[in-house]
Amino acid sequence: MGRLERHATITDVAALAGVSVGTASKALNGRGSLREETRRRVREAARQLNFEANAGARNLHSGRTYTVGMITTDTIGRFSIPVLMGAEDALGAGEMSIFLCDGRGDPIREQYYVKTLLSRRVDGIIVTGRRTEARAPIGVGLPVPVVYAFISSADPDDCSVVPDEAGGARKAIDHLLAIGRGRIAHITGPDHHNSARVRAAATTRRLAEEGRSLVAPPLFGGWSEAWGGQAAGILLGSGTEFDAVFCGSDQIARGVGDALRAAGRRIPDDVALVGFDNWDVMIEGAKPPLTSVDMNLQGLGRSAAERLLAAINGSPSPGVHALPCHLVVRESTTVPLRTPQASPPGPAG
Repeated sequence: MGRLERHATITDVAALAGVSVGTASKALNGRGSLREETRRRVREAARQLNFEANAGARNLHSGRTYTVGMITTDTIGRFSIPVLMGAEDALGAGEMSIFLCDGRGDPIREQYYVKTLLSRRVDGIIVTGRRTEARAPIGVGLPVPVVYAFISSADPDDCSVVPDEAGGARKAIDHLLAIGRGRIAHITGPDHHNSARVRAAATTRRLAEEGRSLVAPPLFGGWSEAWGGQAAGILLGSGTEFDAVFCGSDQIARGVGDALRAAGRRIPDDVALVGFDNWDVMIEGAKPPLTSVDMNLQGLGRSAAERLLAAINGSPSPGVHALPCHLVVRESTTVPLRTPQASPPGPAG
């Protein structure tokens, strides 16, 4: 089966019309007390985008409950909340609601939620979590479609929507090479984590394509600032020369940055620093603000919800679908431009 054509979503309509997703939904469904000018603007945006009620929600079979379940193992919500927000954007046009269930990594609790959601006759289920490695399916032969978001299913017949982490790592290395950094180190999380292994392998491969290599083997440890500081100390103590560090997470990068400043290394003048995740809690407090790879988790949630809607409507898209990451460049890799001082006047001639 070929890939589904990407249809315009309610989020696209809202953006073009300059209104919120909720307002766009009300305007298109004839609900709410909106100004006629607003309704006209939303309808015109929908016409320009050839919008068709969320590419499937309008044509859902009768008898649906217009509810979707979401099961997560991400108790903190760092990854599942943005995915949920994106899914709600996509489902809002069809006036569909989401039941969020926290499985807490407990298989028994998770199966309880599967049975509960099915008893509520949900139209489909989205499964998400805090790690990207493949997991066992939540069930076999379930009566509703299931889409895995951020994490993936070990069953190739399931639909999984995941971030292209390898592509994100390559973009980070491309950026560092473009700004003239050639002595690059890589510090990342535990080597038993899929994300740490994927990002490290992609980093090594990208440098090899340019006839280069890391200044030292990748340093694997924890997803923490403490590990970042410890790893930076290892690099500094080894006498290894490096002018850039690409980190497997923003938390690690924060720790690396603190340790480098304490050792008298200037960022980015002496060492350029790149993180991964673009987590606002980390990047906003970093000094200087941190360049980071963004996995576009809300976009990933929207894509997962759109594929679930298509499956509910009879058009499933099995397999793993990788969505591109993008690099957000900030001051940790760009040396601020300095205004040249005027030269003192020469002797009068």
